[in-house]
Amino acid sequence: KQTKDSVTLSWSSGCYQLRVWHSPFRLEILCEQEVMVTFNSKDKLWFERLQHRPSLIIKEQSVLLNFILRDICCAPSGPSSIGADLCLHGFRHVYGLPQHADNLQLRDTRDGEPYRLYNLDVFAYPLYSRLGLYGSVPLMVAHKPDRTLGVFWLNASETFINIQYSPSDHQVTFVSVRAEPQTDVHWLSESGMIDCMVLLGPSPQQLFAQYAQLTGYQALPPLFALGYHQCRWNYIDEADVKSVDAGFDRHSIPYDVIWLDIEHTDGKRYFTWDPVHFPEPAKLQQHLEKKNRKLVIISDPHIKVDPSWSLYCEARDGGHFVKDREGQIFKGSCWPGESSYLDFSSSATRAWYSRCFSLDKYKGSTPLLFVWNDMNEPSVFSGPELTMPKDAVHCGDWEHRDLHNLYGFYQHMATVEGLITRSGGLERPFVLSRSFFAGSQRLGAVWTGDNVANWEYLKISVPMVLSLSLAGIAFCGADVGGFIQDPEPELLVRWYQAGALQPFFRGHSANVTNRREPWLFGDEVTAAIRTVIQQRYSLLPYWYTLFHQAHTSALPPLRPLWVEFPEEESTFSVDSQYMLGGALLACPVTEPGIQEIKVLLPGSDDIWYDIHSSLVYNGGRTLSLPVTLDTVSLDDYFTCVIFIKSDDLLSQSPDCNLLSPQGTADGELYLDDGHSFRYRDRKAFCLRRFSMLSGLIQSVTILGVKSKPSAVIVHASGKEIWH
Repeated sequence: KQTKDSVTLSWSSGCYQLRVWHSPFRLEILCEQEVMVTFNSKDKLWFERLQHRPSLIIKEQSVLLNFILRDICCAPSGPSSIGADLCLHGFRHVYGLPQHADNLQLRDTRDGEPYRLYNLDVFAYPLYSRLGLYGSVPLMVAHKPDRTLGVFWLNASETFINIQYSPSDHQVTFVSVRAEPQTDVHWLSESGMIDCMVLLGPSPQQLFAQYAQLTGYQALPPLFALGYHQCRWNYIDEADVKSVDAGFDRHSIPYDVIWLDIEHTDGKRYFTWDPVHFPEPAKLQQHLEKKNRKLVIISDPHIKVDPSWSLYCEARDGGHFVKDREGQIFKGSCWPGESSYLDFSSSATRAWYSRCFSLDKYKGSTPLLFVWNDMNEPSVFSGPELTMPKDAVHCGDWEHRDLHNLYGFYQHMATVEGLITRSGGLERPFVLSRSFFAGSQRLGAVWTGDNVANWEYLKISVPMVLSLSLAGIAFCGADVGGFIQDPEPELLVRWYQAGALQPFFRGHSANVTNRREPWLFGDEVTAAIRTVIQQRYSLLPYWYTLFHQAHTSALPPLRPLWVEFPEEESTFSVDSQYMLGGALLACPVTEPGIQEIKVLLPGSDDIWYDIHSSLVYNGGRTLSLPVTLDTVSLDDYFTCVIFIKSDDLLSQSPDCNLLSPQGTADGELYLDDGHSFRYRDRKAFCLRRFSMLSGLIQSVTILGVKSKPSAVIVHASGKEIWH
């Protein structure tokens, strides 16, 4: 319908409406006649027209303006910033916008810096900071008891987001009459176009699916990738790798992947091997294959400037490098020294790079070799903020400022395609990337970068991975033990316990730290680490089923409590504990020397079980639980079926735990071959829903039985078997 001042469009049988006001211009999204979102509510809609190069240099007046306008005299079309504001009516809790080392709930920015999305190599990044880190996902998620809503600002240039909650915390405290809450959000990007999408939910699960329809679903990883990964910068040589591999066997600690950092190459030339320390890489991979283990190597986007190296010459002559503003090949400094950077924004460059992973071209590689993309923000030691200058030029004459946050995403894409092509399109790849953008979930895994071995970094890892999970990047984790500095034994054990409850589970350490294999800290620490890694492997059927759900319905394995308990406001700000799927509640111990931990058990009508002691607790309260060094705080939700493993990784015979106070329980199990695309191309998979008395199960553990039964009857094929 139309009035003098507005036009209203409706859909979904009139439930939803979009009202467009022309003076002043604004858009309102309504549900059942109630305004949910207003676009341009404060008249901050802004875009600069492209123009000739400005002749005057603008004097920066503030820190923010300095960020936005630096290098402005170099922009060929002049300043090109865009911005817009939205009001989210009724909301006081917003999340998302990874990557930041901060709390899960985004903070009010009126008294400080805005949140910044600008991919950077930040070694030992500051905590509780709004500055950008390695990756960027411009998705904000808002939640209140009756609705979850999202705002996706599709822009890959440097972006700032200001957030204001109303009423403010001060007003909430001192104003007796409660005002209707709202959150005002202001987006500002350096260049590009306004491409803003509002996701209406209304449930968290529906919002995840809506976002996945736009940017892609989480890739289903090969099963080995959900096991434990052992990494160090750097294992010295082939003998060192074999020694560490044997150490895991000797101490009965399961693991699936061992990693090699930059020192495995010949002078930091990627796609090569050090001829002295790694002379027979194929035999090394075959040695690991006998134990069903894999090798991961690093491959960064910078290429050593070396006219005697055939790969450099191939990239140079093929026009695959980023140019500087004068049209010459851009050169910067990184690990090899003077380097040039591949232009992954070019489809031709991506195709060329993908071919570099073929078995005939990458000498010494085998189908058991997988890849780690690092330093791909991109990191340029000699550049501004340790990254590429904004006036560098990409394919199609696009300036780097326009696509900066996409650079690592494009390398990740090319690497994934290379591994898929290497297998003839048959095998699932595994590629870890440090830099990422919206949509990286459909490529593989990411992690939280170069963390420090202290308790604060352990604590912040939980909200960091939850924020990534809300933004669609489900395969994520923090390096166990901290990459930088040496952890004390208690911290190391607690980090293993926390890391085992995150999707990507890797131990990693820098070359300046002491060796950190799990058996180097005494028998007590070794036993504790062995136990937690074994528990991780026992839950692999559950993890794999959760990733099937992420792959098909966009439900992340790690979920803030409010995702499963959307009406309980006590959960809205909790980021020290979370749900692992819909059945397990995790509360990692992240403080030293404590003897008890407080755990919020949501759901006043619900029942919870301690997964280790089988004790039963009512929900709707905060519980104090004693902890020791061996304690992994993990509780089971009522009426669920949990599948565990008691044998090797690839066995298809999981055991089953049934939990139920009402005498009924159900759950889901997904199985396939664990490595190929046959589940997709030939529908070669098994997806089963189990209830308490259905299915062929090796062993069943039933919790919640108040007294020992006098007899157990098994019904099978119409027969009754007494036990």
